[in-house]
Amino acid sequence: MNAHQPPAPDFDTTFHFTGEPLDDAEALERRLRAIGAARYHDRHPFHHLLHDGKLTLGQVQAWALNRWYYQSSIPIKDALVISRFRDRALRREWRHRIEDHDGRDNDAGGIDRWLLLTTGLGLDPDYVTSARGVLPATRFAVDAYVSFVATRSPLEAIASSLTELFAPNIHERRISGMLENYDFITPEIMTYFKTRLGQAPRDAGFALDYVRTHARTPESRALVCEALVFKTEVLWVQLDALYHAYVTGHPPPGAFVPEDAP
Repeated sequence: MNAHQPPAPDFDTTFHFTGEPLDDAEALERRLRAIGAARYHDRHPFHHLLHDGKLTLGQVQAWALNRWYYQSSIPIKDALVISRFRDRALRREWRHRIEDHDGRDNDAGGIDRWLLLTTGLGLDPDYVTSARGVLPATRFAVDAYVSFVATRSPLEAIASSLTELFAPNIHERRISGMLENYDFITPEIMTYFKTRLGQAPRDAGFALDYVRTHARTPESRALVCEALVFKTEVLWVQLDALYHAYVTGHPPPGAFVPEDAP
């Protein structure tokens, strides 16, 4: 087995993990955590290369540029979640997620912190925000996520955010690994990840409590699990595209081409 290849997860081709029935909230949470352990994108080979200092500046630029499209779409996704609910308390609770990314009067927000990263890596902000160099697969995957939230049930829309349960570990690894292994990475441009160390657990805790409370049947709990599987695939396919384009060396026409590309 390749050193970067994860073991095969225990699931079938219809998304459903095998194992104990989804008879209660505790079984649901165990299933969700099993999905994350098997399928979260921290296991992807591209992330191993990124965190271990094995990429060139241009490859890191490509990752940050493509990830910007995902980051800039998160407030759109969250606005759609809010639009699915008549419960004012839930809308108010979810609203801070948009502000976390778009910013407030006294806080630049996550999108600006991501642009601080891309600018620190030497990318022109206007080029980044234009999304002209984003890989087609990145665009298709992110747009599919936004569409999922808009068209599936409100329960599934919230459940799709549960990848945040697993985010703090990858943020910690990213901060330490990239600062240690790249001379072009500084603490200042890594503030997005430092901020998310506090935000993600809070957001994940609310979403987990929501699905535990509102998924009341085995069938609805299965939908919650499938929503999380879908979201892990949205994240995974973006890294597949980056690996193919910038590690294997086959960027599609119109995509960003690093100056240090061979």
